[in-house]
Amino acid sequence: MLDLISTAYAAAPSNTEAVIGNIVFMVALFGIFYFFLIRPQQKQAKAHKEMVANLTRGDTVVTGGGLIGRVHRVENDLIILEVGDVEIGNKLFRPVRIRVRRVSVVEVTSKGTFSPENKTSATEDSQG
Repeated sequence: MLDLISTAYAAAPSNTEAVIGNIVFMVALFGIFYFFLIRPQQKQAKAHKEMVANLTRGDTVVTGGGLIGRVHRVENDLIILEVGDVEIGNKLFRPVRIRVRRVSVVEVTSKGTFSPENKTSATEDSQG
């Protein structure tokens, strides 16, 4: 690699074959980077932006932090997620709702696949 660079600097105007060879090498290297790194990343970013723009109430989503919940409300750059229910004693109360930025959503699953765990069975298993 150092030899190619030194050849490019040392090339005289009469030595056009080396200069053309170096230019072709640089263009080929850029083409490889474009088709294997830049273009797939652009496609992935476009798909994520489209997915986040199409979030609707009732979608089940997974966030970058690993939270799984159902979309309750969609705002400008935030979504309100229902992630579970509050349990006091043996009674279940209102669902727990948290605010999450839209861009932190990693995956959208089909509607209606999320259901909060029944915590009474989990406490009975840990006691017995």
